[in-house]
Amino acid sequence: MDTGAVEPETEILGVHDCWKYLQSTPVCRIAFPHRDTVEILPVNFVPSNGTVLIRTGEGTTLDSLPNGQAVSLEADGFNQYGTIAWSVVVKGHAEAADDAASHREASDSRLSPWQAGTKDRLIRVNPAEVTGRRFVIAPPSRWAPQEPSGER
Repeated sequence: MDTGAVEPETEILGVHDCWKYLQSTPVCRIAFPHRDTVEILPVNFVPSNGTVLIRTGEGTTLDSLPNGQAVSLEADGFNQYGTIAWSVVVKGHAEAADDAASHREASDSRLSPWQAGTKDRLIRVNPAEVTGRRFVIAPPSRWAPQEPSGER
């Protein structure tokens, strides 16, 4: 039965809104080619000066990224009521950021590791493309299969 109700559209976010959402969450996923597969890892990060800064440890899979490696980052979240969701994707290239200025930047932005151990390697993702979307989360009544009337 068509109720004539209009479904809310997915809103394409502008770059400014994408960065605002990235600043609102401490974790994203990074995807990159590794050996004969694609790795996807959760990382803590900070958006910084139009780039994304990630902390990792020496000898990790993430630390093995060659400079210039193409990567994608994705962060998602929702509003405090759980009614509106958002997703931001950053596509770009990774580079080692082990200079003193980058370490000061990480310290000033409180980019700290989650796990114990030495995590003194920094990776900066320089974006080539930043995209995002926001949408109203549909209640189950809008997507769950309905039982035919009269059957139980």
